[in-house]
Amino acid sequence: MDFSIMIEYAWVLLVLIGLEGILAADNAVVMAVMVKHLPKHQQKRALFYGLLGAFIFRFGTLFMISFLVDVWYVQAIGAAYLLYIAVNHILKKNHYFDHQRKKGKKLVGSSFWMTVIKVEIADIAFAVDSMLAAVALAVTLPKMGSFTIGGLDGGQFIVMFLGGFIGIVIIRFAATWFVKLLNDYPSLESAAFLIVGWVGVKLAIYTLSHPSVSVLNEHFPESAPWKVTFWLVLLGIAFGGYWSSKRENKRTVIESKERRVEKQS
Repeated sequence: MDFSIMIEYAWVLLVLIGLEGILAADNAVVMAVMVKHLPKHQQKRALFYGLLGAFIFRFGTLFMISFLVDVWYVQAIGAAYLLYIAVNHILKKNHYFDHQRKKGKKLVGSSFWMTVIKVEIADIAFAVDSMLAAVALAVTLPKMGSFTIGGLDGGQFIVMFLGGFIGIVIIRFAATWFVKLLNDYPSLESAAFLIVGWVGVKLAIYTLSHPSVSVLNEHFPESAPWKVTFWLVLLGIAFGGYWSSKRENKRTVIESKERRVEKQS
């Protein structure tokens, strides 16, 4: 292979790894939020099944990419699902959860296998999002022409495979870290669900800009204004949630000290 082509392949792979890392962060946040209510030993199992599903769906998508390019409603379903998760959590937290706490009842989340199913549904939407982004980069590479896989040039397929595999590795560590963060700072949960909803908005933007829908300009999701807006809002939610969590933890510590003083007196 020509050296210049090797450099081009290496550069696209590096860019793709960065892109997969960003998309993996979205996927990891959603997985962490979904499994947080489970006992710790079940959290690890649920994350394992979620990662297995992410692996299968991502590489299954590679072989079906020529078909999935036109299936815009997969992302539409994913967007609706993530928005439902976020809105449903906020409504329950503000109404039903408070009511249950007043009655002294323990709040119960979804069962283990139902949680796994929810994670896998989200994985499907993220797999399509990830592989479509990978294809958009890989098709810019010169074809090797020696073989094809799943209707794609072999060299382009290998680049997408490596990018997707590294994305799974990133999800593995990021999801575990996010779960630990949510356990250490429970009040971050609301911010995490808002991020899930915001990621749902991102998928909705991709859906509305699909050529078959054409509500938005086809190139809008890749435009600088939208990307800047997306990341500013996401970072704003994350920072606001962290600041609020620190304040709540500080208040909890103060209240705990006051209760100990009252008991001693």
